[in-house]
Amino acid sequence: MEFRSQVMRQLKNRREGFSLEQPFYTDPAYFKLDMEMLWYRDWLFVGHDCELPKNGSYFTLQIGDYPVVVVRGRDGQIRALHNTCRHRGSRVCTKEHGSAVRLVCPYHQWTYELDGSLLVGRQMGSEFDKSQYGMKRVHCESVGGYIFICLANEAPDFAPVRAQIEPYLAPHRLSEAKVAHQSTIIEKGNWKLVWENNRECYHCAANHPELCRTYPEAPTATGVQGAADDPVIADHWKRCETAGLPSTFQMHESGQFRVARMPLIEEAESYTMSGKPAVSRPLSDDVTLSHIGTMLLFHYPTTWNHVLGDHAISFRVLPLGPEETAVTTKWLVHKDAVEGVDYNLEELTHVWNMTNDQDRQIVEENAFGIRSPAYEPGPYSDLHEGGVMQFVEWYSNFMVNRLMGEQGQLSIVA
Repeated sequence: MEFRSQVMRQLKNRREGFSLEQPFYTDPAYFKLDMEMLWYRDWLFVGHDCELPKNGSYFTLQIGDYPVVVVRGRDGQIRALHNTCRHRGSRVCTKEHGSAVRLVCPYHQWTYELDGSLLVGRQMGSEFDKSQYGMKRVHCESVGGYIFICLANEAPDFAPVRAQIEPYLAPHRLSEAKVAHQSTIIEKGNWKLVWENNRECYHCAANHPELCRTYPEAPTATGVQGAADDPVIADHWKRCETAGLPSTFQMHESGQFRVARMPLIEEAESYTMSGKPAVSRPLSDDVTLSHIGTMLLFHYPTTWNHVLGDHAISFRVLPLGPEETAVTTKWLVHKDAVEGVDYNLEELTHVWNMTNDQDRQIVEENAFGIRSPAYEPGPYSDLHEGGVMQFVEWYSNFMVNRLMGEQGQLSIVA
């Protein structure tokens, strides 16, 4: 209780417009608190509907201490389950992706239906009640081709997320797309450093030559303020909205998630070195307007996204430890697009493969410096780092509210 009160005091008394104190980026106890208060209790993006193309398709992931399996049931419904056998706790599904008629624990062959209910518990006696030993459910929601889960016993209301992002995603029909490629990189830095780096383009000109050929560095495009006053962005919104594509900047009052459609530089249509489409077949047959830019979707703490006319790119953030974070990138294309015919994989992935590796280096150098005893919180740029300030404000408010709720609205003396 004393430690949590200390963290709450630090967050409530933090210097506005400055980075966080060192332990928030390095200390195992602070990381554990992040996991308990945030990652184990809120909605997390985990993958796409199209990764589960048929009944019995599944994928697995690890969120802190929790192994999870996401599976499409016999009824076509997508569900998430704790990937832990109810016999002696072994993982049931051990592959990253797979397909199964039943879920069978490899240890003692306890066998589960695709909805998690126990079918067979071998030689457990006549009085054994298998109805009491199904795999435990995890809250699961799907919206616009994106799958979110929540590990808490009681999940926060998902309706606000759905209401805001579904209209923006719907025209792109991502639930009918396919993953053309995916990669995972491990960044040796705290998950918050990964997000802070993502939330500004102050660093882009010096570090991302490939991305800067097509993506605007303007803070109105990368931040959270001023977009409506930028004539280029305002004209882009009007053009897209007239064509039936929701585009204006929308951010939930909590600051946790937001959407907007931003123009790319000049005549660029895609994230390629030439600016030309990487995929000759449009991502969705419903979107016929050219030069629609990129639809940006952010949902803290797990995902940022770029949805373009020819393909979409999702990024999933998962913390592995106080100073280690996994970032998984997936490139989605039209379900009937053929590699080597409709797209070249190198051209499709080059810009973000380079950008991801550059960001990895940036985050790791940032983390290296923060470990120094000489580190102290530094000031953000009001012009360029408004998005970072918004992220830190969201994190601080979120953690304080959760901690206060847990401690019965405990009053902290500043």
